[in-house]
Amino acid sequence: MKRTYILLCFIIVKFIIHYFLIGPEYDLQRDEFLHLDQGNHLAWGYLSVPPVTSWISYIIKLLGNSIFWVKFFPALFGALTIYIVWKAIEELGGNLFALIFGASCITLSILFRLNILYQPNSLDVLCWTAFYYFIIKYLNTAQAKYIYCIAITFAIGFLNKYNLIFLLMGVFPAILLTSERKVLLNKHLYFGAILAFLLILPNLIWQYDNDFPVYHHLKELSETQLMNVSRWDFIKSQFLFFPGTFPFLILGLFSLLRYQEFKKYRLLFWSFFITIGVFVFFKAKDYYAIGIYPIYFAFGAVYISKLLDNKTGRFVKPVLIIWTIVSFIPVYNIAFPNKSPQYIENHLDEYKKLGMLTWEDGKEHHLPQDFADMQGWKELARKVDDIYSKMPSPKNTLILCDNYGQAGAINYYSEQGIRAVSFNADYINWFDLDIKYDHVIRVKNASERNNELKETSPYFQRSQISDSITNRFAREYGTTIFSFTNAKIDINERVKKEIEEERF
Repeated sequence: MKRTYILLCFIIVKFIIHYFLIGPEYDLQRDEFLHLDQGNHLAWGYLSVPPVTSWISYIIKLLGNSIFWVKFFPALFGALTIYIVWKAIEELGGNLFALIFGASCITLSILFRLNILYQPNSLDVLCWTAFYYFIIKYLNTAQAKYIYCIAITFAIGFLNKYNLIFLLMGVFPAILLTSERKVLLNKHLYFGAILAFLLILPNLIWQYDNDFPVYHHLKELSETQLMNVSRWDFIKSQFLFFPGTFPFLILGLFSLLRYQEFKKYRLLFWSFFITIGVFVFFKAKDYYAIGIYPIYFAFGAVYISKLLDNKTGRFVKPVLIIWTIVSFIPVYNIAFPNKSPQYIENHLDEYKKLGMLTWEDGKEHHLPQDFADMQGWKELARKVDDIYSKMPSPKNTLILCDNYGQAGAINYYSEQGIRAVSFNADYINWFDLDIKYDHVIRVKNASERNNELKETSPYFQRSQISDSITNRFAREYGTTIFSFTNAKIDINERVKKEIEEERF
């Protein structure tokens, strides 16, 4: 019962800290808007992600679509990750110190960074951790039910984010390198594989019916973002994710080789390095690998508790737990949007030395990219609302944006319930062409706005620049809002043509 109370305290602390990590100066983040909008268009797949996030978005919608619930679910997945690490420590024979220490390492960590954003990443880390946990359970018991738990976990993780493929690319070679290769003779392994396949089949069919958009998404990602990813920067970032507690993770890995009681789990040693190697080879983004770490803190916590099972340990154990708290303070002060943009601008060197000012374009800016992606959205929605209300016939007005962030932010923050669209991401499939459009509100990126009036105004009786985003800290700073009224052409036919061109 004591252990249960302590675990509950960790989970409560997790939620309390979670709601203090984002300052009032920040809006939702760009990607969050897209994921929330997917809840309005349920399907078995999307151009950039599998379907699970849309199901959660639908639940959030039913709960009122408030910021509280948007932030609740990633926090919940973070709390469940703590719970699974706790159960893994128990399974490995850890004592109370190991439980508290391991839970501290996971709770007070950069995982908060993932958990503050409503993206597939928090559930992804949870699925990685659960997958490894069920491997431990199977190795301890040889019970077939854990193979099916692994299969179901993989299916959920795959339907949440395709990143789980990297886990399999690490685990299967590791199985072949160890005595656990005998599992290949177990019929339940193949039944489990069939179960996983059947669970993900609807998404695979959706991918086939839509010409495998995941391939085109990965190609675009490689050409526009991953080309700026340095393999060396990826490796360095891994040490920064858990700056104060990373040595304990290394001890966890070391224990898989040196601690006799952990010999049966040695495939997880090889799996770690193979998976990291695959990430490096494919020049993956650094945070893709975060899911691999939590389970190894469980091994580290148990191993350290065994090493400190002596008189000296009585004094060292509380110091280690205090250290997890102390080492988190610098992370809390710099890794989260809990400081105003003005503060960050006045302390750029602190962020620059950690590489936080380098964006996906490979250039340095005055705000971390995630933080800049949480600026200017309410301003955009408010200004579009105002322009929309002044259009000759608002219901016949198409709000057309350049990217999914703009469209999603307008849809989320609009007080008039307007629905913006874009030829970008999944919004290309969400145009309502049953409406006969006569007017257009055009939201244009700052870098592409100069020729908009010249190119579009001939098709309308009246054209003008109506407003723009003036928040200089926003990634969308300078984004311009044009209004075009009384079309001289059939807008719907033009949109249909653009959609076909974008798809092909």
